Amino acid sequence: QVHLAESGGGSVQPGGSLRLSCAASDSVQTYNREWMAWFRQAPGQEREGVAAIDGRTGHTIYTNSVKGRFILSRDTAGNTVYLQLNDLKPEDTAVYYCAAEGVGLEAELYRYWGQGTQVTVSS
Repeated sequence: QVHLAESGGGSVQPGGSLRLSCAASDSVQTYNREWMAWFRQAPGQEREGVAAIDGRTGHTIYTNSVKGRFILSRDTAGNTVYLQLNDLKPEDTAVYYCAAEGVGLEAELYRYWGQGTQVTVSS
């Protein structure tokens, strides 16, 4: 069983930045062997894949709407995966979830999920 703990959400104005963090309880195996990803879900909408990293290679992928604005990284020493959110827009408002042991940005393939952290972008 892997437990994921997210932090870093909040409220910002358009154009602002936030950094989300996700720590996994089974850090060594998760970070070195498995995909980890960030998803988001806005009210009334389906869960959307935002960014993901292949733990074996470090390769990252992003959904088109966040390319050039969001950056996914990992700190192997600290056993944490980060999602840097820059140039935030109102349409980025959602609950952001960390997920582990899946593939790419396919939500149904992920086995473990965090509790979510709210990101609100509003003037």
